[in-house]
Amino acid sequence: MNMELWLGLMSGIVFGFLLQKGRVLRFEKQIGALLLKDMTILKFMLSAILVGMVGILVLNSLDVVPLDHKPMNLGAVLPGGILFGAGWAIMGYCPGTSIGALGEGRWHAVFAIAGMVAGAALYAELYPFLEATVLDWKDFGSIALPETINLPVWLVAGMFWTLTILLFYWFERKGL
Repeated sequence: MNMELWLGLMSGIVFGFLLQKGRVLRFEKQIGALLLKDMTILKFMLSAILVGMVGILVLNSLDVVPLDHKPMNLGAVLPGGILFGAGWAIMGYCPGTSIGALGEGRWHAVFAIAGMVAGAALYAELYPFLEATVLDWKDFGSIALPETINLPVWLVAGMFWTLTILLFYWFERKGL
């Protein structure tokens, strides 16, 4: 196993441990997030985004990793987001939390995982049709917010950090 695979495995184990310790694997937390009554999951994910953003930007500035964006394709993003949200609402788990819940012994998460695998297989089977139709919708190319609004990437990161911390403060004041 090469170093990249080991690093991926180790970071996955740490992330799973943090998911469990943050109690975001709990069905009640998932439903609370969907009903906008419990922001634990949103706070957890935004915290991961903040840390990951700085890590990626530092590694990119040191020329360790390239900053390469996937194309912004409305035909992929809109239906994909709708299907993701519908699956989360129906099962009460998103992909990462379903695997974590199974790891905690919640066997009903197997149905969510089976649904994800079936959905991926269906997508692969329908890909030629989707590529010629839905995925041919508006494609904005590889865009990023800093380039779109013409601001330095570190300024945009700082603004995101500031807004996120203010959002966390507001959540805490509201008891969310």
